[in-house]
Formats: sequence, structure tokens, C-alpha cells
Amino acid sequence: MADLSFHDQDGGVSRSSSDTPPSHYIVTIKLFSQITKNNIDKYTSSDFQAGGYKWKLVLHPDGNKSKGITDHISMYLVIAEGNSLPPGWEIRAVFRLFLLDQNRDIYLTLQDTAEKGRRFHGMKLESGFDKFIPQVAFKDSANGYLVNDTCIFGAEVYVCQEKHIGKGESLAMIKDAISYKNTWRIENFSSLTEECVDSKPFNAADHKWKIQLYSMGKGSGTGSYISMYLTLAEPQNLPPASKIYAEFTLRILDQLNRNHYFGKANYWFSTSNATCGWPRFVSHGYFNLATVGLLVKNVCLVEAEVTVHGVTNAL
Repeated sequence: MADLSFHDQDGGVSRSSSDTPPSHYIVTIKLFSQITKNNIDKYTSSDFQAGGYKWKLVLHPDGNKSKGITDHISMYLVIAEGNSLPPGWEIRAVFRLFLLDQNRDIYLTLQDTAEKGRRFHGMKLESGFDKFIPQVAFKDSANGYLVNDTCIFGAEVYVCQEKHIGKGESLAMIKDAISYKNTWRIENFSSLTEECVDSKPFNAADHKWKIQLYSMGKGSGTGSYISMYLTLAEPQNLPPASKIYAEFTLRILDQLNRNHYFGKANYWFSTSNATCGWPRFVSHGYFNLATVGLLVKNVCLVEAEVTVHGVTNAL
């Protein structure tokens, strides 16, 4: 019979035997050896109910390699509906994981000894045992855990504490963010009569944007300047408390010499702060100079370059 002392593999873990089957879920695996032969690194059970929540069992038959485990079976309990729970949720649960000794009809059980149970929350959906049982002990037929290539696992879960942390937010920065460009051609510029004209909406980093131009200026630029802004095209569609951190450049393209006239800024865009730009983007006098090339044959070309570097969402 293989060694079943388990040594001190998992601190704070109680190992015992029970002749009572697990009350919440049982997983029977037939032809267990085929899991390894078919390169299945882990097996995830279907959902089961316990303590008012849905759970799953996750079994690594050759050990959890992401944690460097190769000589044990690893086994974990996972809360199955974490993404649908209220913001800021946290659950503490006491649980036992089972393995049937088919020779003696008793179960090996592993349980954490922490009185308050183990924590589950949005950043930690899984808990369990990296070293549930040594491979050698599991495969030794004298121990009864693998008989005729069949084994039986199980779980009991008791929720002992539930709470909501409260309001919060999560900022996700974007590595190697992509820049998006959009060019807007304005014909018959001198004939613009509207106070503000908008470009067609364009997409950048899964959000819709548009350029706003005030040919006769806005605010401090009224009468002497062109005012120009970048704005979210559909700010009302942002989730509550969401913010988008974007670096952007607005350019009026020089159609003669390629000495483009531009402004550059960084801004947190949100539902309540959807627009950023310059009331004094360029003076009428400079804009209308024929040698500058910003207005050629009454055509103006405006370019927006947008790079989203981070997004904040409410928890």
C-alpha cells in the first residue's frame, strides 16, 4: 500500500475519514486513465447548488501545473456565478472535498481548518487544495481510490458569511494601446451657417467618437477663432461611473506643405464630461491665409487621432 501520511503538504488542512457520502455533489469518473491520454489538463464539473450559490469542482488529474504541482492530484471548489453577483460581493464558505475509498466504502475528506472558512470574491473565485492526494497513493489499487479505472469525488459547501464591500471602481490600463485615425472633409467651409457642425461618428477602441467644429468660435474664441473639440458620440450609453482615459490629437491638415496645425491633449471622458478641446484652436486670420494650406478651394480637412489608454468601471 502506498504512503498515505501526506506529510505536511497543505498548512491548515484537516484530513479525515467519513462513512457519510458528500451531501451536495458527487462526480464519478470512469476510465480515468483516458483523461491523461487525451491531454486533458483539468476537468470542470457541471454547476451544483449549495448555500444559495452555484459551484463547480475543478480537478487537475496530473496536478495544477501552473503552480508547479506534478506529483499530486489538485482539486478546487469554484463559485460558478461570480460575474453575475452584486458589485463588491464576498462570501466565506467552509467546504470539504471527498474521495471514495471503494475497498472500504469510506471517504477521504480534506477540509480547511480556518474557523471563518475560505474567502471567495470577484478576484478570487477558486479555492481548494494544490496537493489533494499524491499520485502514487491515488493509483495504488490497495488504497481503493482508483478501482477498475474508476474514481468518485465529492463536495460539501456551507456558506458561513456573506457581505457586500460597498461601492468601488476598477481601472484597467491598456498595454500597447492602438491609435485610431479618422479624417473629416468639410466642403464649402465658408458657407457653414450652423453654430456647430459634427463629423460622422467613428469608432476607436470600442467607443464611438465625433469631432465638433465651431466655425465662428465658442466661448473665449467667439468671433475670432475656430473652436474644435473631440467628444463621445454616445455618452449616454456608457455604464454608470465609467471613465475613458484617452490621448488625442486634432489636426487641420495643411493641404499644400504638410505643416499640419494641431492640438494634443489627455482627458478622462465620461457621461458627464464627454467633450474636450480648444475654444481658441486656430485664429480666423491664420486659418484663411492662402499660403498656409488649411483652407484650399474652400475645403478643410480635419483629422482626429485617438488612443485609449485605460477604462474605469464601477465594481
